[in-house]
Amino acid sequence: MVVGLVKITLRLHDCKSLKEKRKVVKSMIGRIRNRFNVSAAEVGANDIWKRAEIGFALMGNAGPLVNAKLDKLLNLAHDICLAEIIDSEMEIIHL
Repeated sequence: MVVGLVKITLRLHDCKSLKEKRKVVKSMIGRIRNRFNVSAAEVGANDIWKRAEIGFALMGNAGPLVNAKLDKLLNLAHDICLAEIIDSEMEIIHL
């Protein structure tokens, strides 16, 4: 079993409140969940309007397959253009 984890740090330019931030984060999580069937949650920077950290987790049988899906997930997050991706971390765990 292989577990893939990705954490994306976003800069939210147009948000002026936590309510606006929540709208952007929920939209991004929803689009990525629908496309890739991954687990997702906001994992950091909860009280900062201009920044969000979102974590995604995915399981599979083969490391290269999980890695390819996580790469596609990052590309989709970039293509959605709801926020600027300022950092991303990826980890593949073989169990």
